Amino acid sequence: MEIKIGESWGAAADRDLSRVRRLRELVDSSVAVMVDANGGYSLGQARRIGAALDDLGLVWFEEPVTSDDIAGLDTMRKLLRCDVAAGEYLSDPDDVRRLIPVVDCVQLDATRCGGYTGFLAGAAQATAHHKPVSAHCAPALHAQLGCLPGLRHIEWFADHARLEPLLFEGAPEVANGMIGPTAGAGHQMTISERATRFRVD
Repeated sequence: MEIKIGESWGAAADRDLSRVRRLRELVDSSVAVMVDANGGYSLGQARRIGAALDDLGLVWFEEPVTSDDIAGLDTMRKLLRCDVAAGEYLSDPDDVRRLIPVVDCVQLDATRCGGYTGFLAGAAQATAHHKPVSAHCAPALHAQLGCLPGLRHIEWFADHARLEPLLFEGAPEVANGMIGPTAGAGHQMTISERATRFRVD
């Protein structure tokens, strides 16, 4: 289970930690708790927040600093017990290559990295370096990639379960936190007639 932190670009760090502590209290101890700061902290803030997250037993700290800060990500990865993840904005193989050494898990997003071809190329690089991959958002699109070796998980937001079936025909069903690929080649989705009411000309 993941929540967003890094509110107001790090200006509400105490509130961030309070929310994380509350989540850890509310969920069963068997539930892995993860956070995403969207690069909202300075390196110093990220170090302090990360130490507190380790004390709380979190397993994942996504973008503790901006993904452009390769040295900062490297520092965080070396300091923390929890996994450091980044990569949702990667757009080409060179970006993936630079990020692999400084994260524990490489995030890839087929809507940003060149579709399935770009995703597979990035995943191949990660696999060659024994790094797992997380599919960022768009679960209906990424479900077709679920059989890749090294795929850690497919990120899923509650709004995707609501919007994808509304906007697309053929979107795979999400049930009990699981999603599977559709039969046949490609993702098998088409724009639904229901989507026309949201069209903006």
